[in-house]
Amino acid sequence: MFKDKVKAFLIHLAISILIATMSLVLVYLVWNPAPLYTATGITKIFLLMLGIDLVLGPLLTFIVYKKGKKTLKFDLFVIGLLQLIALVYGLYHVYEGRPVWIAYNVDRFDLVRVNEIDTRKIAQAKPEFQILSNTGPKYVAAVIPKDDKEVSQQILFDEIGYGIAPSQRPELYQPLDTVAALLVTKSKPIEELYNYNDKSDVDNILSKYPTATRYLPLKASAINMVVLIDKAEADKVVNIVNLRPW
Repeated sequence: MFKDKVKAFLIHLAISILIATMSLVLVYLVWNPAPLYTATGITKIFLLMLGIDLVLGPLLTFIVYKKGKKTLKFDLFVIGLLQLIALVYGLYHVYEGRPVWIAYNVDRFDLVRVNEIDTRKIAQAKPEFQILSNTGPKYVAAVIPKDDKEVSQQILFDEIGYGIAPSQRPELYQPLDTVAALLVTKSKPIEELYNYNDKSDVDNILSKYPTATRYLPLKASAINMVVLIDKAEADKVVNIVNLRPW
């Protein structure tokens, strides 16, 4: 009887591990490609949820399993269903919090998640900025109109009064190349990174990106990072790296 329980436990565990692996690929490679899963801070919560789901299901199977038991199929069905509901619930919240835009905002980039987007005027946004990516965030520029003082003042009021940044407003989005000149003037010399990070960390990362000599901060919900800018084309984004920008 004990051997049957162990066998059922191992089979359930193997299935759970397979599903957990698929979930990890989806969350960490598709929705939150490195190093953005660190910037958004999803790791602890998601892995805790996944760990509980991974252990609890097989453990309950071990407890209830008894060969020949009349209600065994129903018991296993209920355990599997509860496990699936917990997984879908966790994935849904990760999906709703996935980053979809890396928006240039005055003198930095902001990492914008789905649940941070101000949708009040999304119908006024260009069609390409009304569509949310399912395969990692895309670069845009949040441009405040200078020729409409009333609109500019309202945007400023919303940011101060309600915490709605321009980077969260799709109706302000423009292609990143429209602010190419600003990326040049607002970016900082790469050497400044040594003021906020260990020298060895900076050297190790920059050795992978020899063309980067300037950077802009990336403001995120959990950990701020750095967007490297190409030295030959100062308006060209190289990559996001896990260094502190200030």
